[in-house]
Amino acid sequence: MRQLLVSGIDIAIIAVYLGFLIFIGLYLKKKASKNLESYLLGGKSLPWYMLGLSNASGMFDISGTVWLVAITVVYGIKSIYIPWVWPVFNQIFLMIYLSAWLRRSECTTGAEWIGFRFGNDKGAKFSHAIIVLFAIISCLGMLAYGFIGMGKFIEIFLPLKTLFPFLTGLPDAYVPHVWGITFTLFAVFYALLGGMMSIVWADVAQYAIMTLAAIAIAIIAMLHITPETFHNLLPEGWMSPGFGKTLTLHWEGAFTEFNQTIAHSAYQIFSFFFGMVLLKGILASVAGPAPTYDMQKILSTKSPKEASMMSGFVSIVLMPVRYLMIAGIAVLGLILFKDIEPSIRNVNGTIDFELVLPAIVGHTWIPVGLTGVVIAGLLAAFMSTFAGTLNAAQAYIVNDIYIKFFKPEASPKQAANANYLVGVVVVLISILFGIWAQDVNQVLQWVTNALYGSYIAANILKWHWWRFNSSGFAWGMVAGLVPALILPLVIPSIVAALPEQWALLNEPLYYFPVIFLFSIIGCMAGTYSAPPTEEKALKNFYKKTRPWGFWSPVQAKVEAEDPTFRKNKNFGRDMFNVAAGIIWQTCLVATPIYLVCKKFTFAGIGLMIIIVMSVILYTNWYKKLED
Repeated sequence: MRQLLVSGIDIAIIAVYLGFLIFIGLYLKKKASKNLESYLLGGKSLPWYMLGLSNASGMFDISGTVWLVAITVVYGIKSIYIPWVWPVFNQIFLMIYLSAWLRRSECTTGAEWIGFRFGNDKGAKFSHAIIVLFAIISCLGMLAYGFIGMGKFIEIFLPLKTLFPFLTGLPDAYVPHVWGITFTLFAVFYALLGGMMSIVWADVAQYAIMTLAAIAIAIIAMLHITPETFHNLLPEGWMSPGFGKTLTLHWEGAFTEFNQTIAHSAYQIFSFFFGMVLLKGILASVAGPAPTYDMQKILSTKSPKEASMMSGFVSIVLMPVRYLMIAGIAVLGLILFKDIEPSIRNVNGTIDFELVLPAIVGHTWIPVGLTGVVIAGLLAAFMSTFAGTLNAAQAYIVNDIYIKFFKPEASPKQAANANYLVGVVVVLISILFGIWAQDVNQVLQWVTNALYGSYIAANILKWHWWRFNSSGFAWGMVAGLVPALILPLVIPSIVAALPEQWALLNEPLYYFPVIFLFSIIGCMAGTYSAPPTEEKALKNFYKKTRPWGFWSPVQAKVEAEDPTFRKNKNFGRDMFNVAAGIIWQTCLVATPIYLVCKKFTFAGIGLMIIIVMSVILYTNWYKKLED
């Protein structure tokens, strides 16, 4: 391996990319500062395909890519199910119907949507406060750990003290922070000046860089792979998407140590894990998007129809490209395992699979120039996620706190100045959190995991049940917090006293049924302890959103006032399309892996399934889209 210090050509590529970001921010500043909607949502004038590319670019994050490479190396094709825990197929639910429902509100943020759904009673104000708090804490957490993760990644390739000898006195622990601050400032510059417009334009450029890097790495892997030799490295079942009650993968030879990773993972009883991620994934997807940059991109589209198209486009442009890179790096990691093994071991001697990606990017098989493209692409991924998250934080603080409570008649200039000030403050706080990551990590993870755990039940009911009110929403969120906050503190001590096979109960995924049950109880108790949502708000929400579900009393009143109104009868069609969409998306993930591994028969089967599902979705979804 060559020294992990990039060449002058690589540095020049990175510098050109950073210069491009500065140009975008300056060029789009005037357009973005017209009014609040222009800054936060791009004036709702951006094409859906650009927003889709932007959203995909934001999801192509460094930490997620590093983790996906790690699980692909160990679990092979079966790793395609593990990200369902996020869940990745929430984009399918958004594509089929939820993006259109959300966009019909014409709101600016998810917190503003609460008023659209529940009116302005006390419970709605409490619920509004919960959503704003959720969004701000989530954004701060994502910004802080994206910042420190970026610093640690770039330090591998650009040793700070080698490049800048005058910093030799800087403690090693703070080297990643210097890089983190440096690249964060570039993201802040274009995000603050140009708002959503500059974010989207930068994301499109970033996607082009990532696509070039992904294709190049996939080609390099395919040039170096000999199917027979490569297959002999793998355990039986690595290439198969099927699974039984447990994982039967058994690595041998130089890879024997991989078995320890499998034995101590939450995936060993794979059928149980698969059932849990499918259940949680479906429920989380039905709940709709969390109040982050994904929701902001949906609200930025021109129309409900384009919102649906944008969400569908995300899977098309994200999955194949991302998994060409992931598969390429994973394949090279296995072929070159003996070469990279010393550089992927921790100080305690164990293998850290998350170091496979930087080890391969720095290997001599990745030519000079391409290393710069890959690093620029991963920098782009960080900045895309950072900028989109910053924009979301600004939206909630400026729109839902400053303007709502302090300056309802704010002029465009005042709103723009507020966005600049809020952006700077949010970034400074996130940098401080990042610098003190070891101190605040447990607190932030505790709070954000609790908030996400309590989010699902209340947000499912808000779409589908007329009687569900703001009190039910607020108490459902709060009730979910109780087990979500307590279980991570109590379960580890209980598990420590149990046999080793019960250790998987310590995984946050398996807290979900308890959290969900408590949240449902809170939703029911809160709903029936208060009157229904005011009739005017209910009718306005139902008529504009047109959801399916349990809306008969409201439907009757809307039809009495407007005989031309027709209720949504598309539940069966939507669920069929969701099932087809999940199969379609899963094949978009698996097919590139088979292609890179030169399993052309399986890649061909995957492509055929993609084509069949695409025809079904075209005729049964796209042709029937409406605003």
